[in-house]
Amino acid sequence: MLAGGVGNVVAQPPGGMPPSPVRYAEAERHELRSEAILPGTVAARTTSLVASEVGGLVVELEAREGDTVRRGEVIVRLRRQNLELRLAEARAELKEAEARLDLAERSLVRFRGLADSGVVSQQQLDDAVSEAAAWQGRVEAIRAEIARLEDDLDRATITAPFSGAVVAEHVDLGEWVGIGDPVVEMVSLDDLEVVSSVPERYFAAIDRGDRVRVTFEALPYLELEGTVSAVVPRADAQARTFPVKVRIANPDLAIGVGMLARIAFPVGRPTEGTIVPKDAVVGGRGEQAVFVIGDDDTVERVPVRTSTASGLWVAVEGAVEPGDRVVVRGNERLGPGQKVIGEREEYELP
Repeated sequence: MLAGGVGNVVAQPPGGMPPSPVRYAEAERHELRSEAILPGTVAARTTSLVASEVGGLVVELEAREGDTVRRGEVIVRLRRQNLELRLAEARAELKEAEARLDLAERSLVRFRGLADSGVVSQQQLDDAVSEAAAWQGRVEAIRAEIARLEDDLDRATITAPFSGAVVAEHVDLGEWVGIGDPVVEMVSLDDLEVVSSVPERYFAAIDRGDRVRVTFEALPYLELEGTVSAVVPRADAQARTFPVKVRIANPDLAIGVGMLARIAFPVGRPTEGTIVPKDAVVGGRGEQAVFVIGDDDTVERVPVRTSTASGLWVAVEGAVEPGDRVVVRGNERLGPGQKVIGEREEYELP
């Protein structure tokens, strides 16, 4: 008996070779525009020097260089004791002034009654009115001072004005900061843009609002859809290129400011034709082909010529019709007439 037993023998098809497992997609009839692939650099749409609104001594640095923070989270804390003492003093002064005001108002009521009886002079009544008004003004001034001190206490805790990353520190523990002095520099990471220098031959083909594809050299797994947010109509005098800005999201904050990117701008006129996934095309220049799965699950090698490409798809000319099953995985090992077992793979249309 052979090793492994008769039960392990796999029946072979008449051709002697088992069907090859492959994955396929269907050819489509679709409209494509040619693309210009241009380099770009990621930039933050919001960059800010976060400054202190009050003077004070730095006692805590909650966010250091490289940290990411959300809007409203604490970045720096300043010493609060002096402000708290001044606030307590102002509140004590307010109590005294309110008591003085109450006394002045009660005296004014009494003086008005006596003035009606002719017991006090008009001068004495005027003095009582003035006294009450003076203490009323004093009370209002102290209340305003208390409100200012309370606001200063709140601002002694410096928070992030937006969600982003700290990219530079401008203070350290124990340093004194004055009003308007920067404490950190922040960049927004939730909302980025890619800036590209576009040759003048493409300038008229790109419009604000165009949808583009963006990929990153450092993040080969990531492809995003961006929107052209600005086409600056002033060329670099030497390079004859125009700045174009593309707005992108930053999923999971994976993209860093300054990263290199590649932008696929649609620049040609839309043309309709038969398209297949780029993965379906095999062979080199002058001998490109796709493997089409027939009704009997055998493959035929069909020569094609490729033209316009967009995203994961490319237009082909040849004996390929919309609806044909073209092999996209496993085609590198196939031969004409070979039997296959296919499983469909989905590709998002451009």
